[in-house]
Amino acid sequence: MSDENLKKSQKLNSADENENENEIEDTEADSDSAFRTGSITVSKDGHFIHCLTIIGQIEGHYILPRQNKTTKYEHVIPQLVAIEESKEIEGLLIILNTVGGDVEAGLAIAELLSTMTTPTASLVLGGGHSIGVPLAVSCKKSFIVPSATMTVHPVRMNGLILGVPQTLSYFEKMQDRIVNFVANNSSITKKDFRSLMMKTGELVMDVGTVLDGEEAVEVGLIDELGGLSDALNFLDSQIEEDDKECSTQ
Repeated sequence: MSDENLKKSQKLNSADENENENEIEDTEADSDSAFRTGSITVSKDGHFIHCLTIIGQIEGHYILPRQNKTTKYEHVIPQLVAIEESKEIEGLLIILNTVGGDVEAGLAIAELLSTMTTPTASLVLGGGHSIGVPLAVSCKKSFIVPSATMTVHPVRMNGLILGVPQTLSYFEKMQDRIVNFVANNSSITKKDFRSLMMKTGELVMDVGTVLDGEEAVEVGLIDELGGLSDALNFLDSQIEEDDKECSTQ
């Protein structure tokens, strides 16, 4: 092989290596982003569906200790806005495994989800406790696996509080916000949801109710028993229905 041909071959090999390195770096960057944000976009039957996880404790206005698994509302809210405005993403899947957390932060995320035009579905795995209940019912359709549990209880506050009537009034108003939201976004009535919140004898040091997957569906809190494939199939069907409506207009 001549020197000129050898140099050309070396240049081609170098270009291929650089291209492979760039592809590896892009893949690693995508993986790192998914790890940090707890979200990923996948393609199902030609439709792009974004998956967002809400795990651990919902972090609000105060930063929780580093050892706590948290979902930060300031990370989730911009993602929801971007998904709603995206032309590529056609569906959103919310996967829940949360112990609850900040009430106002959780309600803020739930309100955004309930007002999205993008087809949405929620799937409760493990647990959807406390403020995780409004988050679970905020999507257009909610699913829960049989082994998952949901805890319904009154609003609680940690730390020093003033034992005055105004504090109790504030708690009642905050509780009303949760009850109204859940009743408006699920099949359960306000009366039944309140009775679950105030039930005694089930939680050791609190009032409230723990529901497994089947019970959550029976009381009308969650729409359907199902897993990942069920939630994805629902989103796929909703996207296709939306496409048909757009084509007929």
